[in-house]
Amino acid sequence: GVTDSEDMARTYLNAAVGQNAGPGSSTARKEAFLRTGPKMIEFLQAQGIEFIRAEGWSDYYDNLPGGCPRGRSLGVPLLDSAEMGDLYGKLRVGPMPFPVTVAELRDVTLAKRTLKGMLTGLKVLYRLRKAKSGRPWLGVGVALQARMLLAASRKGVPIRTDTPVLDLIEENGRIVGILGQHGNRQIRIAARDGVLINAGGFSHNAEMRQKYGPQPAFTDITNANPGDTGEMILQAEKHGAALDLMDQAWWVPGSKPPHGEIYMHVTDIAKPHVIMVNAKGERFTDEAGSYMENGQRMYAQGLPIWAIMDSRHRQRYVWGTQMPGDTPEAWAESGYMKQADTLEALAGQIGIDPLALRHTVDRYNRFCEAGRDDDFKRGARAYDRWHGDPRNKPNPTLGTLETPPFLAFQMYPGDVGTSGGIVTDEFGRALRPDGTVIAGLYATGNSTASVMGRTYPGAGASIGAAFVFGYIAARHAAGATLN
Repeated sequence: GVTDSEDMARTYLNAAVGQNAGPGSSTARKEAFLRTGPKMIEFLQAQGIEFIRAEGWSDYYDNLPGGCPRGRSLGVPLLDSAEMGDLYGKLRVGPMPFPVTVAELRDVTLAKRTLKGMLTGLKVLYRLRKAKSGRPWLGVGVALQARMLLAASRKGVPIRTDTPVLDLIEENGRIVGILGQHGNRQIRIAARDGVLINAGGFSHNAEMRQKYGPQPAFTDITNANPGDTGEMILQAEKHGAALDLMDQAWWVPGSKPPHGEIYMHVTDIAKPHVIMVNAKGERFTDEAGSYMENGQRMYAQGLPIWAIMDSRHRQRYVWGTQMPGDTPEAWAESGYMKQADTLEALAGQIGIDPLALRHTVDRYNRFCEAGRDDDFKRGARAYDRWHGDPRNKPNPTLGTLETPPFLAFQMYPGDVGTSGGIVTDEFGRALRPDGTVIAGLYATGNSTASVMGRTYPGAGASIGAAFVFGYIAARHAAGATLN
């Protein structure tokens, strides 16, 4: 029931990514992504992997030409980990292993606000109780990776963990294998057709982030895989590969609660009764908009950045992974959460001019009452409204800040991975700075300069591109056609 076409998708991708997005986002690569995506999905379905639509999870810039307000993103059903057997030990469940599907993510954030949200929340609680009894259910990205691992296992693909790559083996200008370390011995693995790098980016490599990324650089506020340390990008560069977009990441506004967990704020910062302000006490972005763009704008403003909310947000909505209405005492004791009965007093605690913060909030409150954000268009796009609260009128994401106590949390440009790396062509082949191909070497995912450029057009933009160009690269290396 969704009106869509390849031409509409092309129009949208070009509009969202824009021009001059770097060699990783060439016309040929964008065309390969668009043409091959459906074939890749059909291939995985033939391997027994079932997909479900993230119905309603809009394109992030659905207001652009070709944008789809009902979304183009896919997820997978929940998976009972008991089906994995011993393979479960090879699966990284990540920092937020909640048993929800991609279609349920939004609803569960409204557990205290809507009937559907409450019912979804009860289902999640039931699944969590089952998990404690030894039968965990896997959701969202964990379920996708688990299903991929099962499919690979069924095909007899060897999975070698704890086997870091020490170097690429090059002979006569061609990459013919890898030199690895397993236990106390080095091993050589020959590649008949090619070596495909899909090792993530460098979110946890402080030296690389200091060299390439915007400053200040953070390695302690990322939800990227702990193995996101960049060695394979550097090895490819050593063998002649060009790099691009090394200053980019999949930014997500984040915060650092005292218990050591990292909070990434996507749906919660889009709910009513919260804004973000800079050191001058001014808003600078559409808080409900694309999280990558919000991270970029945070860097453009300069730190510190603060989330300011009134008590209704904390009572009604999650904050990070903390359920509504349940605020740990450690938040205030540690200084993670600032609290005051007036905005002026709160401003004093965080070093902001009280008059400036009051002016910002008064102006924002007028927008809320009118249902229209004249500064940053918050709530004008379907994507913004998707993460809002449908009970909040007239705009589901605009809610006044007027009910004390008022709260402040320091925010950071966190990430879920870097998005720059090896420059590749439309076949996933690694390229030298002069545009020539490094024979036998392919790359995909966060190890590469993203086909999405400096933009995140929709949910799964990074994972989707990793899948598509992995599929393209493998088939090209093996000499198979893509038809």
